[in-house]
Amino acid sequence: MHTPHPTAPKHAAGRFGIFSHELRSEDPTLQDQLRDAAAELEELGFGAIWLGGNSSVRHAAHLAGSTEHILLATGILNIWYEDAGTVARQRAELERAHPDRFLLGLGASHAQLAQNYQRPYSTMVEYLDALDTAPVPVPAERRILAALGPKMLRLARDRAAGAHPYLVTPEYIEQARHVLGDGPFLAPEVTVVLESEPARAREIARGFLGYYLQLPNYAVNLQRLGFTDDDLTGGGSDRLVDALAVWGTDDAIRTRLTEFHTAGADHLALQIIAKEAHEALPRAQWRHLADIVGLTAKSTPAHT
Repeated sequence: MHTPHPTAPKHAAGRFGIFSHELRSEDPTLQDQLRDAAAELEELGFGAIWLGGNSSVRHAAHLAGSTEHILLATGILNIWYEDAGTVARQRAELERAHPDRFLLGLGASHAQLAQNYQRPYSTMVEYLDALDTAPVPVPAERRILAALGPKMLRLARDRAAGAHPYLVTPEYIEQARHVLGDGPFLAPEVTVVLESEPARAREIARGFLGYYLQLPNYAVNLQRLGFTDDDLTGGGSDRLVDALAVWGTDDAIRTRLTEFHTAGADHLALQIIAKEAHEALPRAQWRHLADIVGLTAKSTPAHT
């Protein structure tokens, strides 16, 4: 088991970050907006940007030049699509240009989404071995695993900075912390809907959750937490939606997020599910979220 380095992400990311698929867009017409939005998230006081979906080192590198200190993480890099040697080389280049700014989030994805998917645990072990033996290795404290089950959590504990689970509850966080122990970095993604009307909030959440509930890795993990097949159908029962999506008044959202920290999370990667899907970037909602969680901006953002 490794000993975390003093500059490990756990000590740099703060209590809140933003998880965003949008910020890894490769649309050439959006690149200035992406860089400006990343700079604003740093100004607002968020400690990390998690680049969602099948993200890569190059997506983080694109945002590094427009920011000064915010941690940039992949959430996640898909081990079936990116060769470990190439990733280690790209990460070394980014590290030279922007030291201690990048966290390599790794995941085995899902059988339905990845070609040649087999033996995900063993393949992850082999991938970590390759990162360890690369010409410029990726240190264990600079990588994190999208672990859900106990076996992958133990691997995250022993060979990475910790775990970055997706689609989980405070009850899960308590169990994961027990497996990880006190030291490793536990940074779950947490889904947030800025809506206080129950029917509307659940409608928005179901529109997002329905896809993920069909993926066996998530379904099995939720069943381990006591949810049933009935909970998982139709975009999720009210009980499941309320467990997986944080919504309500500002006070209710703040209270619910506190439950994740109390259960043992070090950092929350907050993913806004916007009410209006046409928005390229939910920047107004990110500002509102910064207010909810009590972040203090360095200055009043001048961004639009």
